[in-house]
Amino acid sequence: MSKKTLKVTLVRSPNGTRTSHRDTVLGLGLKRIRQSRELEDTPAVRGMISKVAYLVKVD
Repeated sequence: MSKKTLKVTLVRSPNGTRTSHRDTVLGLGLKRIRQSRELEDTPAVRGMISKVAYLVKVD
């Protein structure tokens, strides 16, 4: 059984946002705009994505 993954892409700069939101973006492994990561679909990752939903795009 394969693990489910989410493709997360940073679409807006975290500059000027709250420190906790910047830390969350780094926790997702995103450092540059248009950088994408394949992340495992877990409740923790989904919570991080929902916290910074205005900065990222999920495929």
